[in-house]
Amino acid sequence: MAKVIVVTSGKGGVGKTTTSANFSTGLAMRGNKTVVIDFDVGLRNLDLIMGCERRVVFDIINVINGDAALKRALIKDKHCDNLYVLPASQTRDKDALSLEGVGKILDELKEDFDCIVCDSPAGIEHGAFTAMYYADEALVVTNPEVSSVRDSDRILGILAAKSKRAVEGLEPVKEHLLVTRYDPKRVASGEMLSVDDIQEILRIPLIGVIPESEAILQSSNSGTPAIHTEKTDVAEAYKDVVARFMGEDLPMRFTTAEKQSFLKRLFGGR
Repeated sequence: MAKVIVVTSGKGGVGKTTTSANFSTGLAMRGNKTVVIDFDVGLRNLDLIMGCERRVVFDIINVINGDAALKRALIKDKHCDNLYVLPASQTRDKDALSLEGVGKILDELKEDFDCIVCDSPAGIEHGAFTAMYYADEALVVTNPEVSSVRDSDRILGILAAKSKRAVEGLEPVKEHLLVTRYDPKRVASGEMLSVDDIQEILRIPLIGVIPESEAILQSSNSGTPAIHTEKTDVAEAYKDVVARFMGEDLPMRFTTAEKQSFLKRLFGGR
C-alpha cells in the first residue's frame, strides 16, 4: 500500500525542500519506488536541488488541467532508477492546485509507487494545505529556534484538524519531528533550543537531527542531494532518518558537540 508523506513546517527556510530531496532519494536507495512532488507553485526549487531543472517540460498544473498525462510530466532521477520528480509550475498561481485534481494525481501514483513524498511550500495557505491534506504521515521540519518551533506547532494543529484523515474520522496522520541546522555548540552556549526543548514543546516523536553543514549548500548548488555525498554528517543523518522511517531502531546522532583534544583547546582549531 502506497504511503503519502508530506514534508512540512510553517516557516520558510528551514530545509523542507532539501529534506524532501534527500528523504525521497534515501527511500529510493532502500528499494522503494518513490516519487517526490513539488507543491511550491510559483517558485519551484525542488527540480534545482534534484538536478533535473533542464528536463522539465510539463508540471503538476499541466496534469491537473488536463494539458498533459501524468506519465509525461514525471521526470526520472538521474541517480536512482526508482525515483521520479513531479515538478511545480513557475508561471501559475497557487490557487490552480485543486484538492480534487491533486487527489486524482495521488490515486494514479498509488498504483505504481510505494512512497509519495509531498514537498510543501512555507506557510499555512492554500499550497501548503493542499500538500498536507492527503498525507498518511508527516515529517514536520523545524530549526532549533523559537519562531520555527511555534510555526511547526501550528502545522500540527492543522494536520490534527483539517487533514483528510481528520475530516473523515480516520486514524490520525502519523507525525515525525525532524530538527535541521542543528549545532550542538550553539545549543550549549544558549544560542539555540536543544532537541529536548523542541520535543517538550511539540510532543511528537523525533525521527532525526540534521547537523548544520556546508555540504547542504554545496549539494544544492550541484543539483545532487547531499545523501549521495560520501562520509559527510549530513548524508549519514538523512540515511538514519530513512532507516528510522522504515522501522529500524537507531541511536540518535549529531546531538552533542564533539569533544576537542587538549591540544586543540590549547592551540585552537575546529
